[in-house]
Amino acid sequence: MTTAAVFLKRLGKPPSAADLRRRNWLIVHEDQLSDGIGPLKSEPAESLGIVLIESRHKASLRPYHRQRLAIQWANQRHFALEQRQRGVAVHYVFGERPLREEIPAALAKLGVERARMLTPAERETRADLMPLIRDKTLELVRHDGWLTTHEDFQASHSGPPWRMDSFYRFVRRKTGILMEGPGKDKYLGGKVSFDTENRKPYAGPPGDPPPATPPTFTPDEITAEVLAMVAWDFAHHPGTLDEKSVPATLADAEALWAWALKRCLPNFGPYEDAMTVRSTTLFHTRVSTLMNLHRLLPARIVADAEKADIPLASKEGFIRQILGWREFVRHVHIATDGFRKLPGGKHASADPPCGPVPGDGGYARWAGKPWPLPAGIKAGDAPDTGGAAPHYLACEQSPSAPLPPAFWGAPSGLKCLDTVVASVWAEGWSHHITRLMVLSNIATLLDISPRELTDWFWVAYTDAWDWVVEPNVLGMGTYALGEVMTTKPYIAGSAYIDKMSDYCDSCAFVPGKTCPIGPMYWGMLDRHREQLKDNARLFMPMRSLAKRTDAQRAADAAVTAVVREVLINGQKLTPATLAGSAQGDGQGARQACLRSEAAGAGVRRRT
Repeated sequence: MTTAAVFLKRLGKPPSAADLRRRNWLIVHEDQLSDGIGPLKSEPAESLGIVLIESRHKASLRPYHRQRLAIQWANQRHFALEQRQRGVAVHYVFGERPLREEIPAALAKLGVERARMLTPAERETRADLMPLIRDKTLELVRHDGWLTTHEDFQASHSGPPWRMDSFYRFVRRKTGILMEGPGKDKYLGGKVSFDTENRKPYAGPPGDPPPATPPTFTPDEITAEVLAMVAWDFAHHPGTLDEKSVPATLADAEALWAWALKRCLPNFGPYEDAMTVRSTTLFHTRVSTLMNLHRLLPARIVADAEKADIPLASKEGFIRQILGWREFVRHVHIATDGFRKLPGGKHASADPPCGPVPGDGGYARWAGKPWPLPAGIKAGDAPDTGGAAPHYLACEQSPSAPLPPAFWGAPSGLKCLDTVVASVWAEGWSHHITRLMVLSNIATLLDISPRELTDWFWVAYTDAWDWVVEPNVLGMGTYALGEVMTTKPYIAGSAYIDKMSDYCDSCAFVPGKTCPIGPMYWGMLDRHREQLKDNARLFMPMRSLAKRTDAQRAADAAVTAVVREVLINGQKLTPATLAGSAQGDGQGARQACLRSEAAGAGVRRRT
């Protein structure tokens, strides 16, 4: 059931056939919803026509969070109405087929043979459209919603491996953003990054400011139709559908950004890495979803942040996420063809699929039934499902394990994991440290399939697209790419989680004593010591590992094996479970859990 009566009535009747033929037609992809970029910015509205495709086919390929679908389509429909109001002709398609089939059909209906399109950010979309690009049905034009070019990326490096720090320094100097001096040649505040100042844990009032509470939005008739459609037609998709958390109109986008500037950014820097049960937001802005749709333009976000009267550490830390990391990962993704072509081929160990449906993120195992793919699509059909599966840390000693049902909501017994997972399925969002140092960290310590974890992030988050989720999870979160774009695995034991969060306060496990994450950390380093022994940034942890006795190493391995087995089977960890596991190996797992973690657990740094 496609609920769109009000939307179609407001969209109105299409122009005459003669008017349609005289228009210059532009295919607007679902993540290009702005008239501040491309031909919609540079050409008269009266000469343009746009085709928007609400792709139910694409939405059905994976078990996408229902909140993602609602935000996507509500914004797309509102954008269509905004452009119609400007005088742009709008042809809106409710698509049941791949884009490579829907676009020619739409153009034929309009009586035109060719159209332009901003180059899609998604590799998956570019692959789908390749037949239309080859036969010149589609002409790709530069997507100027991005802040940097391929030439910038090339100029910032002599070649792979690539590093965000080098790229960020280059872009800062080129753009003059956060630069000072007569020639704009000095970094504002005397250094390029204030990351070392942004590591404060959060204790809450009165010592710390109260968390920023995200604004809510009242759905209008257009958004209400989308919500009803998603609730009805996509009821089998996971995730909570929260109608008050769907920013859909331009006014909603402006309200979200105004809130972020006033309530989040002043305190963003110091608490950037903090995690708490008090708030999923703390002082993170939550603008990533609308920015990835281009409802909020990155250039405007960076410019407003630079002008804002906020502490420099917060200003620089926030801008680095956009001007640095966000731009960097897209360039790396393009340069490697979505990690299908890695430099030198030396990090190309494949991660075999753990489930019957590549791309479902472990849904079939959790739900007890396969994800229902659209008619005519088979599991693994490129470009519809699956993806590159590099795995630098692959080893015979510990083959990739499937993603535990705990990531789909089954209780794990670990307060940090269960808290973050619950927030993801409730909101389609969590901030970057919970993504990296809880979700990805625990998965990496257990040798969970990097590809399956990546697919889970892809379906669970409202801001996830292949160009951002694959670099962040494969490249950074799991070190599946080796040193292609990061210098070390971003892993840590329970000491880091205890320091930067209050999750441990209400957990059944005690960090440094009964918590299994410490032994899991040492076990992971031990399993992969041959692959990691020459990593300069792991010198101290590897040195500490060498001092661990054979009994300690055996206990670490025993704890990890028990945790893997319990979580993969969808069961809940308890201190008694781990204590019981020690009975078969003498000192074993129990001693490992009772032992304090040695110094050296890694902390999060983006380099």
